Amino acid sequence: MVPLPDLLLFAGAALLVALTPGPNMVYLLSRSICQGRKAGLMSLAGVLLGFGVHMLAAAVGLTALFLAVPMAYEALKWAGAAYLLWLAWQALKPGARSPFEARVLPPDSPARLVAMGFLTNLLNPKIAVFYLSVFPQFITPEHGSVLAQSVLLGSVQIACSAAVNLSVIVSAARLAAWFGQRPLWLRWQQRVMGAVLGALAVRLALDERRG
Repeated sequence: MVPLPDLLLFAGAALLVALTPGPNMVYLLSRSICQGRKAGLMSLAGVLLGFGVHMLAAAVGLTALFLAVPMAYEALKWAGAAYLLWLAWQALKPGARSPFEARVLPPDSPARLVAMGFLTNLLNPKIAVFYLSVFPQFITPEHGSVLAQSVLLGSVQIACSAAVNLSVIVSAARLAAWFGQRPLWLRWQQRVMGAVLGALAVRLALDERRG
């Protein structure tokens, strides 16, 4: 199984990615403000289903990759570091949008809310790239089944994302109003997030534990 220190580091990375601006958070925040908490929860159910699809696809794919190409980790390590640096740039670049800036959305039925949440996540490139580039950095074939390790990491990632997005849904209106009145906090939230993501990217790129 995945060693506890690696699992905790992965949980931190997953939490940071969940907190960065992206389609899921913007959609859930906007939906909750425009249609209420129940609509946000229905949408979150669809988002979590999308995570499940991403996780299973990555778990099966990475299992096959590690078996076929034992040295694949090295290439994916650099891809993961580059991805985290890209996320850091998205948070720090001029004109970057905060996830706490909501959009106006029309009301939808419960079934459509679940479907839209599912599609928003399923088509979210940030999630797909996270699974394919960051996952392998925390998987070691010597620690057991790659499939089991992938499912464990995926479950941790889904739990982190669910916790963050549930908090956003429950306090959507208050969050949007609070940050709307404090633009300086929005800028600092993005800067801190970008700096932490950049530091994590460097840390993972320099990780030689499998060298």
